[in-house]
Order: sequence, then structure tokens, then C-alpha cells
Amino acid sequence: MKKALLIIAGAAMILTLAISCGGKKKAAEPADNGKPVYTIADGPNIDLSQVPQDKDGYYILFDGKTFNGWRGYGKDRVPSKWTIEDGCIKFNGTGGGEAQQGDGGDLIFAHKFKNFEFELEWKVSKGANSGIFYLAQEVTTEKDGETRYEPIYISCPEYQVLDNENHPDAKLGKDGNRQSASLYDMIPAKPQNSKPFGEWNKAKILVYQGTVVHYQNDENVLEYHLWTQKWTDMLQASKFSEEAWPLAFELLNNCGGENHEGYIGFQDHGDVVWFRNIRLKVLD
Repeated sequence: MKKALLIIAGAAMILTLAISCGGKKKAAEPADNGKPVYTIADGPNIDLSQVPQDKDGYYILFDGKTFNGWRGYGKDRVPSKWTIEDGCIKFNGTGGGEAQQGDGGDLIFAHKFKNFEFELEWKVSKGANSGIFYLAQEVTTEKDGETRYEPIYISCPEYQVLDNENHPDAKLGKDGNRQSASLYDMIPAKPQNSKPFGEWNKAKILVYQGTVVHYQNDENVLEYHLWTQKWTDMLQASKFSEEAWPLAFELLNNCGGENHEGYIGFQDHGDVVWFRNIRLKVLD
């Protein structure tokens, strides 16, 4: 018991002692070449060497008790609408959609990953919508002298989390590409084997040297390849096309930035959702 307490105490110090609040790095080309101008924020981030691993070599990203290693997107703390309940990370939604009412916002694990297997379980309330982000960046732009954070989802792929039976997004998009486990608005998950609201689903995301695979409830439901002409073509056929959303196209076309790495994140879509058994194996 004493050893366990020491481990917990040590883990509690990670976010205090191992965070580095670096500066910001320009990641845009000059405005006169016609491309969007933006900035990639750098930190605060956690030292992965301090994160515990299980017997299978996976990093335990959530210990079921604390938010060690987690923070809000564009923030240095966890927003209060994210809580811990019965060993799960829970978002306490208001039903207000993406308006992010009150102290909400998306949640990220504060370390960038490149090649990995990411596993977790999720469940949603009736009619709920959320998402799992990977290779995400914290992106800022400036307008009228003010700096603002752009939405996380314009910089990274999204594994859709959804109540397929009761949320209208399940019927939008093309061929079911907004249903659970889909690459949001681009590739549908097939077979579509999600469980109803209130039941736990297993999710796994494999990212290795540009190859990405989504799994749902132990089945491979889609595969695609980043940084290819086909990836660019998919973006052009989506809501993130160069014409419709130039900044999103610029970021997603070079997903993961110059190092091809980014954050894991969970979406505040205004609805109640739970995540548990969150772990990641680095494949570098």
C-alpha cells in the first residue's frame, strides 16, 4: 500500500513538475502566397517518461482517479465540465451542441504521439455526439490584434463517437460517414457494429507511418493512408475542402505537422459521454 501511495503521489507531481510551457512556433507560410496564416502552440506538455505502463507495454493515459497528464485544448487545466465518475472520464453535457456553454471545451492528453496503437472504451447518453481526435495540433490565428484558438477538429482526423439510432448526424454526410467509428465526413465504418446508447463500445486506432486503421468492438472497420494523393482527394470531397475551408484543408493535408505527430483528444459536443480504460502503445 505504501508503494502504491508513493506511485500516486509521484504521478500527481507530473503535471506540476514535468510540464514545459514552451513558446509558440510559426507554422504558416507568408500571407502573400495565398495560404492561411496560423500558429501552432507549444505546450504545456507532459514528460511521457513519467507516465506508468502496464505489463503489455501500453502507457496508462488515465488511471481512473485523476486527470494527471490531461488538460483542456488551449488551456493549462481541465475544464470543470469534465469530471471523473466510477473510474471513467465523463463530459457533463448541457445538450447545447458545440456552443461549449460554461466551463467546457475539448480535452487532450498533453503529449504528442506519432506512431501508436490507442485503445479505450466509450459510451454515450441518448442522442449524444462526441469524437476522438488524434494527431491534433493547438492552432491559433489572429484577428484585429486578438489571438484565438481554432477548433481542434480542423487540424486532425476524428474517430466519430455517436448514438447512431438517435442523433441526426448518423443520417447526414455520405454513405454513413458520420456514424460511430467513421473517419468523420470522409470514410464510413463498415461493418457498422456499434452498440446502443448506454452500452460500452471498444475503440482502437492504429497509426503507423501514415497508415491509419479504425477498429470498433474488435473489428477492423476502415483503413486509409495519410499524406497521399488519395488523402488530398478525400479532403477535397469533404467539408474540409480547400474552397470551403482553406485553413482546415491546409492543416489536414499536412496532418500532424512537420513531425507527423499530435495530441489525443476527446470532444465537447455538448452531450453526456464517458471514456475509460484509456491506454496507448508507442510504435516508434
